[in-house]
Amino acid sequence: MSEKKYGELAIEQAELEPWPNPYPDRDYTITITFPEFTCLCPRSGYPDFAVIKIEYVPNEKIVELRSLKLWLNKFRNRYISHEAATNEIFDALWKALEPKKLKVIGDFHPRGNVHTVITVEKP
Repeated sequence: MSEKKYGELAIEQAELEPWPNPYPDRDYTITITFPEFTCLCPRSGYPDFAVIKIEYVPNEKIVELRSLKLWLNKFRNRYISHEAATNEIFDALWKALEPKKLKVIGDFHPRGNVHTVITVEKP
């Protein structure tokens, strides 16, 4: 068996890293697009591709972008539905950041002539 590459190890060990919000006294929106999200269909094992869009109004914390990128890449070898993946991303960000507002959109590429978009938001 071959040794894991440094990027694979970084992804495997990735955790979301909250940082202090530099402007907690001001409401502003952060929009992050992750255009190369992948996971595996739990039924067929085929790869699913999506654009994940994260939009939030921070409270005391923001997410460090490299940690988010690596953490989202942890999904690439997981068997998980579109709905579960999008909701899991939302839940992890909500718990880590405790934002004033959060929206996560999973826009999954068509497969078998079906296009799925999952939107989770609060409040």
